[in-house]
Amino acid sequence: STELINRGHRITILATKGSTAWGMPLVEIDGVLETSIQTQTRDTPTIIPPSSVLANMWDYGRQVQTHYDLIINFAYDWLPFYLTPFFTRPIAHLVSMGSLTEAMDQIIEQVAINFPGTIGVHSMAQGATFSFKNRCRCLGNGIDLSVYSFCDSPSPWVGWVGRISPEKGLEDAVAASDFTATPLKIMGLRQNKPYWEQILQDYPNAPLEYLGFFRTDQLQKHLRQCRALLMTPHWVEAFSTVVMEALACGVPVISYDRGGSAEIIEDGKNGFLVEPDSVEGLVEALGNLDKIDRRECRCLLEAQYSNQAMGDRVEQWLWDILKDGGDSC
Repeated sequence: STELINRGHRITILATKGSTAWGMPLVEIDGVLETSIQTQTRDTPTIIPPSSVLANMWDYGRQVQTHYDLIINFAYDWLPFYLTPFFTRPIAHLVSMGSLTEAMDQIIEQVAINFPGTIGVHSMAQGATFSFKNRCRCLGNGIDLSVYSFCDSPSPWVGWVGRISPEKGLEDAVAASDFTATPLKIMGLRQNKPYWEQILQDYPNAPLEYLGFFRTDQLQKHLRQCRALLMTPHWVEAFSTVVMEALACGVPVISYDRGGSAEIIEDGKNGFLVEPDSVEGLVEALGNLDKIDRRECRCLLEAQYSNQAMGDRVEQWLWDILKDGGDSC
């Protein structure tokens, strides 16, 4: 949003009550949050809670839509896609995750067919999880490189950052740390406490330390000191912001060759891509870290994933939608 505002566009953000927009125009909407889709199965039906914050947002958006040229939807929820044909202004949908439920696949595909060019994804791997992948616009992602400080002299430990939940595969990183006696520092929200306790029980002697859950400015102070970042997802992640954050600090990334991370990492240049779910592969990559030039990690990121580069892609996407008028077929 900041990059588009810097280019002269006028933006208003709709967000849940208590949100912060860092000085940008913000309308806070109250209501009940939706259930996290990661907790659902493929055949889970769509459920909209009473006083839904999402429904309240789109009701507000319907009332003020004529004040704007276009609406951008970031919510991975059924309702915004269903409401698309009922709005007079075009809606650009930036889809944040891959295929998770049949209901979501069906409604996103319906919009992709009836409103061509309005579905954006963060990576080719994410798009490939959908049957309508050829109808998606790949936009990547971007970060403000100015807030990340390069570190040329790392500490002798590796890091892992993310929600502590089964789909993130933390146990694989702990297993590799345990096998190689490499200190592992863990950062992120302990979302699934029984899962976390099981890891501690399974690897009682692993050299790990939980540092906590940090904001971006605090996170990078720890992240930049890592000898490497381990990425061990057991699902297809659309795009990993923390991979970009690590590379911006000069930290090489060892990641499973799965999801959006695999499109950021150039094997042997800014990290290593490992066969998915292979702890042995993680161990081997840890032994090859001295082959990576930390300065190259940041340089490769700057070329494609700066805010400016992302701004170029998003701005062109929005212009294309407006040019086509957002009309259905």
